[in-house]
Amino acid sequence: MSETAVKQGHPKGLWVLFGTEMWERFNFYGMRALLTLFMVNSLLIKEADAAIIYGGFLALCYLTPLLGGFIADKYLGNRNCILVGGSLMAIGQFLLFLSASTFSSNLGGAKLFMWIALFIIIFGNGFFKPNISSMVGSLYPKQEKSKLDSAFTIFYMGINIGAFLGQFICPYLGDVKDAETGVRDIFAFKWGFLAASLAMIIGTVTFFILKNKYVVTPEGRPIGGLPKHNTSEDFEEGETQTAKFSGKAIGVAIGIFVALFFVFRFLLVGEFGVNSLEMGQLIKGIIYPFIYSAGIALAYLIMSSAENKVERQRIWVIYIVSFFIIFFWAAFEQAGSSLTFIADNQTDRNIFGWNMPPSMVQIFNGLFVVALALPFSLLWDKLRAKGKEPVSPMKQAMGLALIALSYFIIAHNVKDLGNSGLLAIKWLMLLYLIQTMGELCLSPIGLSLVGKLAPKRFASLLYGVFFIANAAGYALAGSLGAIMPATGDKFVVAQEQNIDLQKVLDKTYQPTTKELFLLAQSNLAEANFGNDLKLKKDFEKLQAENAKIIDSQRKEFDKKQEELKKLKQESKEKFKIDITKLKFPTDENLSKMESGKLIKCEHKTFAGFTIHNLFEFFMVFVVLCGIAAVILAILSPKLKKMMNGVI
Repeated sequence: MSETAVKQGHPKGLWVLFGTEMWERFNFYGMRALLTLFMVNSLLIKEADAAIIYGGFLALCYLTPLLGGFIADKYLGNRNCILVGGSLMAIGQFLLFLSASTFSSNLGGAKLFMWIALFIIIFGNGFFKPNISSMVGSLYPKQEKSKLDSAFTIFYMGINIGAFLGQFICPYLGDVKDAETGVRDIFAFKWGFLAASLAMIIGTVTFFILKNKYVVTPEGRPIGGLPKHNTSEDFEEGETQTAKFSGKAIGVAIGIFVALFFVFRFLLVGEFGVNSLEMGQLIKGIIYPFIYSAGIALAYLIMSSAENKVERQRIWVIYIVSFFIIFFWAAFEQAGSSLTFIADNQTDRNIFGWNMPPSMVQIFNGLFVVALALPFSLLWDKLRAKGKEPVSPMKQAMGLALIALSYFIIAHNVKDLGNSGLLAIKWLMLLYLIQTMGELCLSPIGLSLVGKLAPKRFASLLYGVFFIANAAGYALAGSLGAIMPATGDKFVVAQEQNIDLQKVLDKTYQPTTKELFLLAQSNLAEANFGNDLKLKKDFEKLQAENAKIIDSQRKEFDKKQEELKKLKQESKEKFKIDITKLKFPTDENLSKMESGKLIKCEHKTFAGFTIHNLFEFFMVFVVLCGIAAVILAILSPKLKKMMNGVI
């Protein structure tokens, strides 16, 4: 392909990367749509823990790109890392399929399969994500860098075509409810995970076949090969071709990382030692501090390798913008946790007589991106031609403002729902529409910004840095999702046990120890064991025994529903737990429960503020994103100067 051809349009390699990323996002977003519902309904994990696990998982998915970017820049090259990453993700999704196939006979084994699967997917994404983004930037010579905003917006459309397909097909196959009874088929999740695995195989094979023909420079040289095969033509004039980090800089960076790890741990969980075995505490106390401290330590390390003032200023712009987008992703990624639970429990999802599966509600984001990505790309091109295109940081401030607006609207629409009212699905559709416009102002523009500003010798590593901001945002999303107040279904379940949950939450009624235990068994309260590990083990044993009882009753219920269906009889009966069969703690442990040290059934808090209802929950995101948008907009003129001619 000649240089002239490149100037006239986008290179064909963009469409190969477009297709590869499309299938990878089908795989990832399809799995994401099902993950928390699978954990809660099949693996019997509490919603609050599922939200924290979800946030920690996504955070690590966007932390490992640091490793993948480093290995690509130093050893394997972009191409090989993409193939490794795609293969790992396909394997991980297949293990989720196995987890969803075995939980009914071996709940412990199924959970183990899930953890191994998530671990493999985390590393697969780390190899894949930064390297395909870096290759998009490498398709364009320096005289064509002005096209990167448009190119990444088109690339982003591929991401969201995949997301749309994954969020439609995987929930269609995996999130199935009986049309007559409304009972979820907890054995169907496996088919959604299998579809995600097959999609990743298709994407990896597509890239392997087409990469040598199309993913090349205008002169025909392969892009993203082994680092030792790069030539001076791959770099800007005068740019050093190898990233060099001094031993002193590495040592200082490690020291910064270790010190900040314990500082963040203390801020998040109130202790320095790593001795908590609670799942939520494990993630908040180890994974989250690791992410935050790694990002700051890496900032020092990369800055130490900058060769001049212009490089340092441009890298600072990447870091400053990355800090602000943490708040965007913390709000945006409620889609897979709190917004999915709300869609499941307190939303009227009826569309023209069809009751949309709750995990499929996220599909509107992908649908709107597919519809709006090209118009946004044309908009930036048109504004650039007129000399009116906003600078990249200002575009991202606009994205933050839009997501704040989306939550402001939804907050006022849930304000008067109460405990039993249903939110009309049109309001979630509007939320996703506005958030999509915000996403198109922020995410592809951020990817483009890194491509414009990053020195090529550690471009993949700086894409990894950019994704650390995503990781930090997802970590914050998990913590914020866990403060979501009880939704309508919780009050229904409590009422079936003759418990007034609202009075319990408002502390106008003191529940009995047995009622507290039932609330805990129903995922309505959280256990806090402190350092009493024996009590924790005793309680977990009881929960495991009760899980078997509940699962046995659920199978009997499903069997009866199937018989009723065959006889064409209608039934509105809801699944109930026979509490007479449940096992309860010993008298000694009951006394500890009475003291309030074991079961905490109360409103959640954030930054010292108590979250009483969904309105207050959504207003948290309005405040966080609104403040971030204003500050970034004010800083944009200064950041423009620091970009030194790059817009």
